[in-house]
Amino acid sequence: MTCDEAKILLHALLDNELDAGHAREVEAHIAGCPACAAELAAQRDMKRVLSDANLRYTAPDRLRARIEASLPQPQRQSLSRRSVLRGFAMGSAVSALAASGVVAVVLRQDDQQRVLSEVVSAHLRSLQAGHLTDVISTDQHTVKPWFNGKLDVAPPVIDLTAQGFTLVGGRLDYIDARAIGAVVYRRRQHVINLFVSQTSNTEYRAPKTETMQGFNCRRWGNRGLNFWAVSDIGADELAEFVDKFETAMKANVEG
Repeated sequence: MTCDEAKILLHALLDNELDAGHAREVEAHIAGCPACAAELAAQRDMKRVLSDANLRYTAPDRLRARIEASLPQPQRQSLSRRSVLRGFAMGSAVSALAASGVVAVVLRQDDQQRVLSEVVSAHLRSLQAGHLTDVISTDQHTVKPWFNGKLDVAPPVIDLTAQGFTLVGGRLDYIDARAIGAVVYRRRQHVINLFVSQTSNTEYRAPKTETMQGFNCRRWGNRGLNFWAVSDIGADELAEFVDKFETAMKANVEG
């Protein structure tokens, strides 16, 4: 295991998310690599600090006194403590609603990045010997039935060999703490993992390419499914793969 591979899996090791085999591989690498051992120690310290930190801030009493003092004299005399507190409550509610909107956007973005990181980690794990496929076949009529009964919805399996992307097989993988299907293709000597999971969102979401840890990932959504295509091929070739896959899948549905 290389340092790049180990560093991707350090967070999962800290959170006890690795299976026993991968955990042993990472721990064995750390035992002989001072740099990765130091990185693990730093991440462990950061996790402890964040869990112990008091992130709540309470406004001091003098803040209310300053606000009351800034009011005109007649208003200051007519305002009761209850009305002042009611004003603070209303202001806090408005602030909370505004803040919650910002936080929701940030959480959604963070969640997407977390899932993307898991997808790339799964792709990297698949490149290790014996991890790429559970079923090996270039025949889509062999690969697709293999998923039946193993997942709630079997991923679409399409033979794109004639278009330059050879079907290799498929396997079960785990992203975001649930089992999903991974359909494996090759472009020359490069592996393309196509991860597919079910979603309640049936709207079409246009493909978007991102890069993480040196891998290109093109993600999109269609027909109640989320797709992530990951590979070290160029972004243009990966986009070509997704376009050909989408065109073939559309033809199969309409046919």
